[in-house]
Amino acid sequence: MKSLQKDNKIKIDNSLRKKDLMAFCKRVDIKFQNLVLLEQAFHHRSSVNEGKAAKNNERLEFLGDSVLGMVTAAYLYKNLENPEGDLAKIKSAVVSEKALAPVALNFGINKLLIMGHGEEKSGGRQKPAILADCMEAIIGAYYLDSGYKSAEKFVLSFIIPAINEVLEDGLKDFKTLLQEKFQKISKKCPVYELIEKTGPDHDQTFVINVHLGDKIFGPAKGKNKREAEMLAAKMALDNFDFQ
Repeated sequence: MKSLQKDNKIKIDNSLRKKDLMAFCKRVDIKFQNLVLLEQAFHHRSSVNEGKAAKNNERLEFLGDSVLGMVTAAYLYKNLENPEGDLAKIKSAVVSEKALAPVALNFGINKLLIMGHGEEKSGGRQKPAILADCMEAIIGAYYLDSGYKSAEKFVLSFIIPAINEVLEDGLKDFKTLLQEKFQKISKKCPVYELIEKTGPDHDQTFVINVHLGDKIFGPAKGKNKREAEMLAAKMALDNFDFQ
């Protein structure tokens, strides 16, 4: 409990900021008993580095990532009869940075982020990784504030439409499609290259290129190696001339 209380030693600067946070809650249909927790969720680590805040949102993001995964997995298990492999692909698609960032923009999260001057200048408010991380931090904060059921309702409000979209598009295994197409014309397999791996163990980002002979496609980023490879494969499928 002491560490949790310590995390919450962060202040809401003024009444206008409080109104903005309350307006955000109304917009996304959530109710926070403790707005300080929500405020912390908007603090990027760069804000702490430049002395704008005492705490950042990384611990809340760590928690929110687990809640997001649990809610999504439970929903898929209860509502779909697909085999485990299909469920894993759907889950990976809808909880990915690529899926969460547009939701964050739609919610107006970019306007409420608090970050350092350097990150602000580099376009931090539009960076998918920062937006997705903040989404997870908000989920974590809401779980602590109002419990699992409330957090579940919030997550399902944007996860169910994302799942339905994936199901409508079909489960596309871009790596398999790319291998089939490239082997057909070259008798060779695509080669995936790990360019970079960053972040702590609980929140890593993988950067992958895919080589089709002397052609290179990427870089593609993902929260795990498979996700990054799938995105790199999609880039190659979209841009390589298979004729």
